[in-house]
Amino acid sequence: MAPSKIEEAAQTNAPPSILTPAQSSQPWTPQTVLSTIQPPYQTNTTSPLPFFHLLERLKTTKREGWRRFSINHGESISDHMYRMSIITLLCPPTLAAKLDIARCTRMALVHDMAEALVGDITPVDGVSKTEKCRRETETMDYICTQLLGNVGGSAGAQQAQAIRDAWQEYEDGETPESQFVHDVDKMELLLQMVEYERGHAGRLDLGEFSRVAGKIVSPEVRVWAEDVLAERRAFWEGMGIVPSHMGDVSGERKAQQDAYYGNGDGEADGVARGNAT
Repeated sequence: MAPSKIEEAAQTNAPPSILTPAQSSQPWTPQTVLSTIQPPYQTNTTSPLPFFHLLERLKTTKREGWRRFSINHGESISDHMYRMSIITLLCPPTLAAKLDIARCTRMALVHDMAEALVGDITPVDGVSKTEKCRRETETMDYICTQLLGNVGGSAGAQQAQAIRDAWQEYEDGETPESQFVHDVDKMELLLQMVEYERGHAGRLDLGEFSRVAGKIVSPEVRVWAEDVLAERRAFWEGMGIVPSHMGDVSGERKAQQDAYYGNGDGEADGVARGNAT
């Protein structure tokens, strides 16, 4: 079936190309992608419209991890961040009492913003965590200075800095709030994994992603992870199929995931050993 007019329009907004260091003699910069965008975003303006237009790329750029499994019309980056943001609002009371939930929600809303230009770099893309961080840092600096630096005067500058600070807090992963949002990031992935498996009626096994459950730190989010993985077990049992699980992940893939999902120092015993399938 031919794509609709709306689908054609979405497809013309090509996702950022994930260039590995081996593919280019020049270091990646935001301009690597900006030079391909027409019309270009106006910089150093007092209008927020260029920034608003940049955000559209988050709506149309797909999450790359699923595309390896031929899920080409799956969730976008903004789909992922939206559900994460809602999940933070449902933080279990025992944990919410210790956290600034508004800060968590802000963090969830902006944590992948740099992917509007960088793209969704996954553990298997051949880009190191250090290089990924460099690209995303330069992109956030571009967004918060060249696109937002002159918007709204001094109050606007504070708003731009708040976005930049929230993104950096997530990257650093040192505060209780950022650690919770990292856990929510993994929880959202687990939910989507199970939903895609169900949607494909057992024809698609995404078990390698279940391993992120072992990287969840907070006991409250571990309970959620255990519940969604129990749903997965029940689904596959109902199909009469034994699916793959985290124990089936190759050594190479484990190393890639460990380098990428770095906020959890150890595996969560209740999730990672024996229960997560």
